[in-house]
Amino acid sequence: MAKITFKGAPVNTSGNLPSKGTKAPEFSLVKSDLSSLSLSGLKGKKLLLNIFPSIGTSVCSTSVRKFNKLAAGMTNTIVLAISKDLPFAHASFCTTEGITNVIPLSGFRDTAFGIAYGVDTLDGPFAGLYARSVVVIDEAGKVVYTQLVPETGQEPDYDSALDALK
Repeated sequence: MAKITFKGAPVNTSGNLPSKGTKAPEFSLVKSDLSSLSLSGLKGKKLLLNIFPSIGTSVCSTSVRKFNKLAAGMTNTIVLAISKDLPFAHASFCTTEGITNVIPLSGFRDTAFGIAYGVDTLDGPFAGLYARSVVVIDEAGKVVYTQLVPETGQEPDYDSALDALK
């Protein structure tokens, strides 16, 4: 269990992010068209998992916009925007914002992703949603970078995440 804060108040997560150097846990999440996308289906690609509570909050939407812009042109790299928002909310946001270089994914169908990655928020106002975090996975499926953002209202460390993709 990891600890973060929400507006300074302590919040607990369901576990810890996968350790650097370990094999990334398999997952299957829902795309905007309601089809599934699994980690195994992205084999051979570098992945940036931008995990956040809800696309409807300002910090979350900012992170999707920034990663869309900053990581989109990187070779052999896919950016995944992951929350428990319904796929329709993801699709609406991406269409409205012109987000074309990120694949939005929803964990609304099952709890496996949140448990495997330790990002389920257990208490506080965002209980039941994912904690803001970033995981970078290399082409071999190994975790090369993680960040559990310590304060829910803060943006992730974009530069460190992007450096891990190089």
